[in-house]
Amino acid sequence: MRYKVIHRTRYSCHDPVSVGHNQAWLEFRQVDRQSVESFSLVISPEPSVRTRRIDAFGNPVHMFSFNEGYQHLDVTSAIVVKIDEVGISSAGSTRTQQELVDSLRYSSNPFCQNATEYRFRSPRIHWTPEIRAYAAGSLSAFRPLLQNVVELTKRIHADFVYDNRATTVNTPVTDVFRLRRGVCQDFAHLQIAMLRSHGIPCRYVSGYLRTIPPVGQPRLVGADASHAWLSVYLGSGEWVDLDPTNNRICSQDHITLAWGRDYGDVPPLTGVFIGGGQHQLTVSVDVQPL
Repeated sequence: MRYKVIHRTRYSCHDPVSVGHNQAWLEFRQVDRQSVESFSLVISPEPSVRTRRIDAFGNPVHMFSFNEGYQHLDVTSAIVVKIDEVGISSAGSTRTQQELVDSLRYSSNPFCQNATEYRFRSPRIHWTPEIRAYAAGSLSAFRPLLQNVVELTKRIHADFVYDNRATTVNTPVTDVFRLRRGVCQDFAHLQIAMLRSHGIPCRYVSGYLRTIPPVGQPRLVGADASHAWLSVYLGSGEWVDLDPTNNRICSQDHITLAWGRDYGDVPPLTGVFIGGGQHQLTVSVDVQPL
């Protein structure tokens, strides 16, 4: 599948902003099943300083600053990307959870060293004995890890309710577990916490999901949204992406933007500014199949 993804962000401020510094994770990274054909990032007004770097997790990051200020800020990314079918090797499908955990001990394998940083707590990923116990209901040590995580994904989807009014971007995982409600970011964080509590490496993935309109209804331009899911390490450098919000292994409808330990590592757009007074944020996303 080929897609054109347009992500528009607009800040409207009541008073002029005098100084602003921003970072954007809006350029798709190259991954095994995904290739970027073109990318543009248009910023208005034109920044005083603009640079690009690769962060600690391998994601491209665009940084831009304003020394003369603005009252309206528009940031628009446009990307054409090709997504291939997801494939899982026979070894990845059959490796048991215990075999994976054992393989991560004292290993000099660069794949294992890369995965190890995703085994631990991070600023937004914490767990309690109750969260660990919930996960244990699906995590049999001598069953294939893939089977375990698919079952856990199914349980989260069944036991937790999608509710965009129940949480905010800063709601802790422990509150999501107690409320049994949240959004895609919350469910990704929660499943990551559950799996890491058992020593299984997991990444937080930021991206987009192609939405298909109901039969007979037109596709609404700009009505798509950012999405989040998780990627679980199966061993030997192989990862599998799972979407607990929709209870599925990620497919060609899932488009990877960036990944890190949790949302705080890869927000689409973040920054600080002086002035501005009250401000309004408007975001629209369009995922168009080509």
